[in-house]
Amino acid sequence: MDPGRNGVATSLPHGPTVPTDGAVVALRPLRPAEVRIEGGFWADRQRVNRDVTIAAAAGRLAEAGNFHNLRLAAGSAEGAFAGRLFADSEVYKWLEALAWEQAREPSARMAEWQAAATALVAAAQAPDGYLNSYFQTGDRTGARYSDLPFGHELFCAGHLIQAGVAQCRGTGRDELLRVAIRCADHLVATFGPGRRQGVCGHPEVEMALVELYRLTGRGDYLDLAAYFIDARGHGLLGPGLFGDAYYQDRVPVREARAVEGHAVRAVFLAAGATDVSIETGDRALLEAVTAQWAEMVRGKTYLTGGIGARWEGECFGDPYELPPDAAYCETCAAHGSVLWSWRLLLATGEARYADLIERTLFNAFAAGLSLDGRTFFYANPLQLRREGHHSSSRSARRGRRPWFGTACCPPNVMRALASLDHYVATRDADGIQLHQYATGTVRAAFDGGAELSVTTDYPWDGRITVAVRAAPRRPWTLSFRVPAWCDTATASVNGTHVGTGCRPGAYLRLRRDWRPGDLIVLDLPMPARRTVADERVDAVRGCQAIERGPLVYCVEQADLPAGVSAEDVRLDRGDIATRWRPDLLGGVRVADAPGRAQPEPGFGGGEHAPRATGRAQPEPGSGGGELAPRDGLPYRRAGTGARRERPIRLTAIPYYAWANRELGPMRVWIPTVDGDR
Repeated sequence: MDPGRNGVATSLPHGPTVPTDGAVVALRPLRPAEVRIEGGFWADRQRVNRDVTIAAAAGRLAEAGNFHNLRLAAGSAEGAFAGRLFADSEVYKWLEALAWEQAREPSARMAEWQAAATALVAAAQAPDGYLNSYFQTGDRTGARYSDLPFGHELFCAGHLIQAGVAQCRGTGRDELLRVAIRCADHLVATFGPGRRQGVCGHPEVEMALVELYRLTGRGDYLDLAAYFIDARGHGLLGPGLFGDAYYQDRVPVREARAVEGHAVRAVFLAAGATDVSIETGDRALLEAVTAQWAEMVRGKTYLTGGIGARWEGECFGDPYELPPDAAYCETCAAHGSVLWSWRLLLATGEARYADLIERTLFNAFAAGLSLDGRTFFYANPLQLRREGHHSSSRSARRGRRPWFGTACCPPNVMRALASLDHYVATRDADGIQLHQYATGTVRAAFDGGAELSVTTDYPWDGRITVAVRAAPRRPWTLSFRVPAWCDTATASVNGTHVGTGCRPGAYLRLRRDWRPGDLIVLDLPMPARRTVADERVDAVRGCQAIERGPLVYCVEQADLPAGVSAEDVRLDRGDIATRWRPDLLGGVRVADAPGRAQPEPGFGGGEHAPRATGRAQPEPGSGGGELAPRDGLPYRRAGTGARRERPIRLTAIPYYAWANRELGPMRVWIPTVDGDR
């Protein structure tokens, strides 16, 4: 990289994660101009994000008082601080989304928003570089860093730094970067060996400091990030409301072999630690975070890729504690999981990380934004019951919401979608690797350059066609990820079968002297499949889920016959067929499965039992009639009250699309007629 003004690299634009030339990585990301998603599933969502979601957020941030708070800090407004103490971070994430969208396609309107918000942020900054509108104007004016566990000052600083880096890389402008550098210099002067000993209760700044080091070459930023990683786990934050595990402050990062506590905090911390390990060549640190990732996947990740099993503390649960109805699965946590997996993919080149990115993006993450781009889910459970109440606006039971009091998820969705091209492909010294499949163009500047045109209808169809448009005049390797869910992948080059290396969960590596006009076809058959959980996941024992390709499916109330609830169905034996429904939910492939249903709950009752009005009466012997327990409890003696059900066809839709029609009962895991098989 060529150093420019302020020591900033001038080789622009570039993406969110850019390891230095000396970083110990197996793969390197491509630039925004080198990878472009141009059609299909993700292009549609990027378009909605750009035209609707990001635009609406400008108004939401104004209405919620986020801009007002910065004006207070700048001395250009009067009144009280509005919202949560970390409100500044939502402005910074929105600015980051603007920057990545500007890199994809410049916009005069976005440029105006960017300039105005950047000027406001710069005006709010204190002379010594400190910037946090709450502690500058709110209830704790002047009490800097008086509440590191919950004050979120370093968290907000991290998002400011990431926005400054994004604006520089995405648009070539450095106004916000200069603010970020002054803030980072203040942090370097404040924290670390020989200075204040402390860490933030919400990790995030670690990733940001490493990226600022990568952009500027300033080693003190990397040193501070490494300090924050190594200072954690030594009780600096205290037990707090939820205990020291909540902040990942119970066990030093290098010693931890499991993820615990607040899910978003945990994956943000791990992503930052992975960054530090990459840039310092610290194998021990990389081994620690790799072990933590494996433990998370093995027993703390939902089928959708979601993480966070407990509402209390928004935390991971114990291993295999994965209740579908009580799942928290915050949208921010899905985004954080992708950030962490991406860094581990760069570090190792292993397909398992790209597999989890795919699962998480198509399911846990995509569910967080409505199809029209106007409303959001904060929590993403895998089951919604027909009765109950939840006071929190974060609950899916309240339906999708246009904004939240704690509005961390909406701008995270915006910046993730705006930068999604970054996660499609990488390069190394020997070629190009395709990790995620979408119609578009991939270029890589090595030995004169290579250019690929990708055409696919993924995730609805598993055929990926790649045409070579340009290629170096030497042998090089083109690698395709074969997803772990696909057991029967095949591939051909110019019509000749070459698929001997198509192993699930690995890369098909095709090395040859590629020429313009060469055509590669990767076929990933996508029959609907039944999935069962590890038997230690007690909450869904005896259930199955339906998957097809990278998509998890669910049964939603809107697709069930009258008088039948999603809580009252079972999955029967037999084939599961799929069909394309262009008229449904923007166009989806639904799964039709054999099922059975009872018109009333199996047995029990009480004051909250569903009324019979509009529903068929239970048949004698169904468990809901003459053999129901007389004590009113929802239990009966085993072997009595055989279920009398009628056969029905279950129509399952992709999980990401649920609650886009009406809010009603939904379930991913469906009890089966034959138990768990």
